[in-house]
Amino acid sequence: MFDCSQRTLVMGILNVTPDSFSDGGRFTSVDQAAIHAAGMAADGADIVDVGGESTRPGSDPVPAEVEIDRVVPVIRRIAEAAPGLVVSIDTRKAEVAAAALDAGATLVNDVSAAADPEMFALVRDRGAGLVLMHMLGEPKTMQHAPHYEDVVAEVHEFLRERMEAAVFAGVDTERIAIDPGIGFGKDLEHNLTLLRELDALLDIDRPVLVGPSRKRFIGTLLDLPEDQRVEGTAAVVAWVVARGAHAVRVHDVREIVRVVRMTEAIARAGR
Repeated sequence: MFDCSQRTLVMGILNVTPDSFSDGGRFTSVDQAAIHAAGMAADGADIVDVGGESTRPGSDPVPAEVEIDRVVPVIRRIAEAAPGLVVSIDTRKAEVAAAALDAGATLVNDVSAAADPEMFALVRDRGAGLVLMHMLGEPKTMQHAPHYEDVVAEVHEFLRERMEAAVFAGVDTERIAIDPGIGFGKDLEHNLTLLRELDALLDIDRPVLVGPSRKRFIGTLLDLPEDQRVEGTAAVVAWVVARGAHAVRVHDVREIVRVVRMTEAIARAGR
C-alpha cells in the first residue's frame, strides 16, 4: 500500500466539493472529476485522493449521505477507468469510508486520525490503507489561536499513540502512514517548525505524508493568493523530500512530480 522504497509517492488532490479552499466547485460533476483524475495520473500521480467534505479552516461538517453522494460516483468512475491507480478517500467518517471502499477506493486518508470509533475496525476488516493525520481541534475552530508547548514533540506523541492504537485494533502496521497535518491547528511558526524538523517523525517507523499544497502559510509568507502558490509549494516539497518524507499531497501534480524527482536525484547521488 505504501511502497516508498523506490521513490517518493505523489498524491493528487481531487476535491468534489463546492467550498474547498483552493479548488472548490471546479470538479463537482462526475465527468469533470474523472477527467481531472485521469490528467493527474498521466502527470505522474501515484494516488488520487477524493474528498467530499471541505476541512479548510472555518468549514462546517456535512452529513455523511451528502459526502457519499459526492464521492462514490467519482470513485467508481475512476476505479473503472484506471484499475491500476490507487484511489483514496479523504474522510473522517467510517460510513463514508465504507461506501468509498465499496466503490473502489483502497486507502482512507483521515484528517482526524480515526476519531470515528468505527474507523479502525473498518480499515482492518477491509484490508485498506490508512493515513493518520494530526489536527488540533476541529476544522471550524482549529485556527483560533492554536497553542503548543512543543509542537514537534506533541505532534510526534499524538501520531505515535494513534499508530499504536490502530495496530492494537488489528490494523496491519504496513498499511499505516502518518501526516503531521500542516495547516491543521497550527500557526505560521508551528508549520515552519514542523517542516524544519520533519525528520523527528521518522522514528515512528511509518511512511510520512506531508500536505503543504497552496496552504495559507505559503500565502502569508509570499503574499500570494491560492492560485499563485505553486512555487512556494514546490519549495516546501523539495525540503520535505530531502528531509525524508515518503509522500506528498498536492494540487499541481505535473510540476510537483518534477520537483520530487529532481530532489530525489540530488539526495541519492553517489549512494
